[in-house]
Amino acid sequence: MLTKSGKKLEEIIQKAMEDHVIKNSEYEEIIEAAHKDGAIDPHERVLLQELNGMISEKTVRRIPG
Repeated sequence: MLTKSGKKLEEIIQKAMEDHVIKNSEYEEIIEAAHKDGAIDPHERVLLQELNGMISEKTVRRIPG
């Protein structure tokens, strides 16, 4: 089941994947959105793992801002 917070998280992460960059402030927004409802659901967990994997592989770069 896709939650409201999961959908927002998905939108932010998709933008980062398309741009191949993510600002530190956007990353913090993603983490805050994931924890906002007090639980990370399975969909959110997959999205976060995918994003963190892309950051570690340098497919998506974290930049200041």
